[in-house]
Parts: sequence; C-alpha cells; structure tokens
Amino acid sequence: MVKWQKVLLIILLLAGCKKPFEPPGALSDKNKYLVIDGIINSGRDSTFIKLSLTKKFDTVVVIDPETNARVTVESDANANYPLVEIAPGTYSAAPLNLDNSHKYRLRIKTADNKEYVSDFVGVKNSPTIDSIGFKAQNDGVHIYTNTHDATNTTRYYRWEYNEDWKFHSFYHSFWIGSAPRDTTQSVYYCFSKDVSSAILIASSAKLSNDIIYQAPIINIPLTSEKIQVKYSVLVRQYALTSDAYNFWEKLQNNTDRLGSIFDAQPSINQTNYHCVSNPNELVVGYLSVGSYSSKRIFITTDQLSPGYQVTNAFGCKLDTEFYYHPRLGEPNLGDPGSGYTSIDAFYIVPLAPFGAPSELEYSSTICSDCTARGVKAPPPFWK
Repeated sequence: MVKWQKVLLIILLLAGCKKPFEPPGALSDKNKYLVIDGIINSGRDSTFIKLSLTKKFDTVVVIDPETNARVTVESDANANYPLVEIAPGTYSAAPLNLDNSHKYRLRIKTADNKEYVSDFVGVKNSPTIDSIGFKAQNDGVHIYTNTHDATNTTRYYRWEYNEDWKFHSFYHSFWIGSAPRDTTQSVYYCFSKDVSSAILIASSAKLSNDIIYQAPIINIPLTSEKIQVKYSVLVRQYALTSDAYNFWEKLQNNTDRLGSIFDAQPSINQTNYHCVSNPNELVVGYLSVGSYSSKRIFITTDQLSPGYQVTNAFGCKLDTEFYYHPRLGEPNLGDPGSGYTSIDAFYIVPLAPFGAPSELEYSSTICSDCTARGVKAPPPFWK
C-alpha cells in the first residue's frame, strides 16, 4: 500500500488507539479528495506527478487515478511548463533545468473543471549522498545512509528507494513436460523488485553541523529471499524545507506510529495545495521543488552471516508420482483409469527410459518455477 493510501485510510476511517478519532466534517462526508504525489524536479531528470482521488464508502476507501487533467508547472517569472499524462493518473515533463533563483508552483485543472494550485516554492537541491552502507546482524541486514551539507543549509532530508534482487526457486526443475530443459528454459534463477512505501526522513536542525549519520533506510530479515543470491538498492535523497519536513513528519506519525494509547494522535496534515474552485475542500499532498541525489549498492550472500537461510514461505515440498514414459508411437498411458500418471509438472529427477514406469518427484509451480514471482531478464544496470 502506498503512503497516501495509508494516511487516507487512517484519516478517513479510524485511529489506532483506544478512543476513536472523529474526523472533522470535511472528512466525514462522501466527497472525493484529490491526492497529489511528486516533486518538481529542477535539474536534469524528468518530473513525475501522480494524481488520484479518494472516496469513502462506509469502511472502505476507494482510490482511483485522476485522468485527463491539465497539469502545468508555473514560475514566478510567468514561464509555463506543461506535463503530459503518460499513464492513468501519472503526468510527466522532460528535464526542466529550472533557474534556481526563481520560485515555482503546480497548477492542476481536472476533467470536471476543478482547479487546484500550490504555493510558490523555492528550489532546494539535495547534497550528494556520501555513502550507503549495511550491517549484517542477527535479526537481518540493516541498510543505512550517510550524508552532509558543508554549508549547513539543508538540514531536512527525505529518502525513497528501489530494490532489485536475484533469487532462485526452492527446487531446481530439470524437466519440462517429458523433455529435459535446455539452458534457455531454466526457471531456477529470476529477478524481482520493489519500491519504498515507508516515510523516511531525518533532520540535523538540532545539531551544530549538518550531518546525517547512518539514517536507517531498510531492514531485511535474514530469512528473506531478497538476499538469497544478490541484492541491490538505489536510494534517492531529497532536500526539504522546514514546512515540508513538518508535513512528512506528521504523515509519518499518522501512518507508521499509531497503534497504542501512547502513540501520537492522528492529525490532518497541512498542505501547500489549495482548491481554487472550493477553498474549503481538502487537498492531500505537499509540493517540493529541487533535484535529488542518488546512490546504488550491491550486497551478495558472501557478505552476510553464515547462518542466513531463506524461509520456506510457500510450504514447498516434494511429492511422488508413478509415471509411464511411452515409447515413440505408443498411446499415452497417462489417461484416467490407466493406472499411471502423465504429469505436466516440473520434474526434479530424470525420467526412466522409454517404455518403463518410473517413480519421480515433483513440486508446485510456485516452488519450482521462479517466473511465478519474478522475471528471468536482469535489470539493465545489473552487474
């Protein structure tokens, strides 16, 4: 579940404490609310803005992409940069290379002619990530980041990440149907990926120097297949204003830290977006402008604890069947009632010669075919 979905579920439904949270009238009706996710990238990377609508139906929050909107970046010097819808609810612009001396805002006009606009926001570029490191401990692999700003002007940081990993199926399938697999048909090794959903922020505002040391990014259990063979993470770092940091901190409290009477009470997050058509309408989101920095690391199993072992999450096991492999031209004896079984499964041991019955071991697709939850082609950056 993405971070916006999580916060709307909490705001619109209930709080994780003993006393139910009663949302204000603006939230308790059945209106739809616009959710705006993304930053204006001022540098040499593309800008992506995602728009969605939420509506409460009793105890269910439905989130739909907001399509066919007109989305424009505007500067305080009257320059305009239109975005194009590249997927339902996702709007993009090629690298803008904005002038850092100006301020910028986002203007949105939806298909039903509602208009939204953000405040003008100054450009705040991220300093370089110094390093991404990890610690292999008894409870898992802890990935962290280090950064600093020698000018002491950043102070507020946020991170996102993309994960990619190579893994293998629980069993090795050497056969497909009644024929051995060749190297191109192997389904033992695959690749999978994921993106961050947690809100990751840190501040050095209370320190004399603008230094972030070992800010936690990801904790991977030692039983996870993410680190079964080889793992990679790309971390993106954003610089925030103090107001933007306060928004993300409140959002973090509402989504990640609720659950007991000692936790923070849910709150309505302030936003720098406004509905021009209806000033009283709630808008969820906070606009920032700037370029991010990024860094990637790889982790292999030889860097981890020798006690590492993947959990058998799918209950994988081997079963045995009696199989008859017919000679060429013979009828298939795997038909019902023949006493033999012809299994189009993923064989773990070789079959007997033609014309002989054989006892063989097999398993389910999820346990013996890695493409059931991954792809065979590595990502383009893989090494």
